[in-house]
Amino acid sequence: MAGIRSLADELEWVTAHAFRKTTATILESAGHAPRQVADQLGHTQTSTTIDDSFRRRRRNPGAAQHLEDALRHIHEKDREASAGPEM
Repeated sequence: MAGIRSLADELEWVTAHAFRKTTATILESAGHAPRQVADQLGHTQTSTTIDDSFRRRRRNPGAAQHLEDALRHIHEKDREASAGPEM
């Protein structure tokens, strides 16, 4: 089992900072206003939220799509593993 990579191994790149950016992106995509997202993240200034989370995602939509595809793949693998063998 030592050579088998777990879901935790696959997600070792996820940091608190990455999760905060993901949270901001999800909320923005869902139509939440910058003030609402800033409040959720604990930012006093909406400019912090906009500068750190919103604009960077828009600069490289290809990279954003690649990350979304990668995360979807990991999520699907986890769902398959938790479902167990088919009977």
